[in-house]
Amino acid sequence: MNSLRNNIVLIGHLGKDPELKKLGNGRTMATISLATNEYYKKNGERVSVTQWHRCIAWGNLADLMSGMLNKGKEIVVRGKLTYNIYQDRQGIRRNVPQIVVNEFVLLNKRDR
Repeated sequence: MNSLRNNIVLIGHLGKDPELKKLGNGRTMATISLATNEYYKKNGERVSVTQWHRCIAWGNLADLMSGMLNKGKEIVVRGKLTYNIYQDRQGIRRNVPQIVVNEFVLLNKRDR
């Protein structure tokens, strides 16, 4: 049951190429922007709603994501929801949600 706690799975498309950063402590971090789409009908017309998710990966997984992924690719990510809490330049406390990726799968679709 512990594996169900704070577990999130998203399927979406990358909005841009992964950003890979080498940190001062020798660790690497990759950041991706993932778009998920939801569709429904309103007054007989199809409506699309897009949500954007900030996802980060660390270490070897970050290197792997940076090497394999690029803008537009469809992927599945599994990870946990965290919050990056900081104070901006005006002194306002910001609380930014992000997904810390544990694993990902590149979805391969045939060209049509």
